[in-house]
Amino acid sequence: MGQVTVKQVMDMFDLDLISGEEGLGRRIPISDISRPGLEMAGYFTHYPANRIQMLGKTELSFFALLEAQERTERMLKLCTDDTPAIIVAHGMDVPSELVAASGRKHVPVLRTKMPTTRFSSLLTNYLESQLAPTTAVHGVLVDIYGVGVLITGKSGVGKSETALELVKKGHRLVADDCVEIHQEGENTLVGHPPKLIEHLLEIRGVGIIDIMTLFGASAVRTFKRISLVIDLEIWDQDKTYDRLGLEEEKMRIIDTDLTKLTIPVRPGRNLAVIIEVAAMNYRLKRMGVNAAEEFSKRLDEVIAQDTN
Repeated sequence: MGQVTVKQVMDMFDLDLISGEEGLGRRIPISDISRPGLEMAGYFTHYPANRIQMLGKTELSFFALLEAQERTERMLKLCTDDTPAIIVAHGMDVPSELVAASGRKHVPVLRTKMPTTRFSSLLTNYLESQLAPTTAVHGVLVDIYGVGVLITGKSGVGKSETALELVKKGHRLVADDCVEIHQEGENTLVGHPPKLIEHLLEIRGVGIIDIMTLFGASAVRTFKRISLVIDLEIWDQDKTYDRLGLEEEKMRIIDTDLTKLTIPVRPGRNLAVIIEVAAMNYRLKRMGVNAAEEFSKRLDEVIAQDTN
C-alpha cells in the first residue's frame, strides 16, 4: 500500500496553505473524501475523521448562519488528531474559527480555486492511484496490439530477448526485469517500470540498451493495464502441455485473477510470434470468438454423425 502525505497533495494540486503548517506531514490513509454537512449542523456521531474534509459553498454558507459559540465548537470538533486536512473550495474565505481550531489541533487548512465537485473528483482519482495495493513481479511487460502482456519465467529463459523482438515488430515496452503493479480498481491491475530502469532493457552479452533512444518514443509506454500473463518455461518432455486451449489457467496477483498461458521454450520456436498470436487470440476470445470451442463443437458433430 502506498503512502501519501498532505504536503504531497498540496504540491500536486498547488493548494494554498492557510494554517496548520505543523500537520503537513500527516498521512492520508484512505482515498474517500468527506463533505461535513451534517457535522456543520452538529451531528458528529458517525464523523469520518480520518478522511480529508472538503468545505464548499453549501457547508460554509450554512456555517455562517450559526451563533459564534456554535461556530467555534463545530470547528474544534471538525479538527481531530486523525483528520489529515481540511480543504476549502472555490477560493472562498476561510472562517476565523477554522483557522484558530486548526492552529490548536495542527490540522492543515488548504484552499483551492476549483469548484468542490471538480476538485473532489481529481483528488479522489489521485489518492486511489497512490494508495492502491502494490506489488512487484519479476518479468517483462509489453503492450501488444493494445493487450498488456506480462511475460514471466525463470532468469535466463529469454524474456528480455523476446521483448526486444516484439519491440522490433512495432509493439511497445513498458517494463523489463521488474514490473511494479498497482491494483487501481476491481479486477484492474496497472503495471509500470521503476524509475531507475524506465525504458531500459537488459540483453545478456550486449548489456543495457535504451529502447526509447534506439527505437523512438513510440516504442515505449510508461504504464499499461495487465490483461494476460505468459509464463515461459524450458520444455519438459515429461509434461503435457495444453494443445487445444479449452481450459483457461489463472494467475492471482494481489486480488485479481489474470488469464495465464504457459509457453514451453526450446530451440526453433519463435517466441515473439507465438506471444503476438496469443495476444491477438486473447482479444478475439474477449470479443466472443473462441477457435478452440468451435473446433470442439465441430468434433462433437462429426462424432455424432459417425455414431448415427
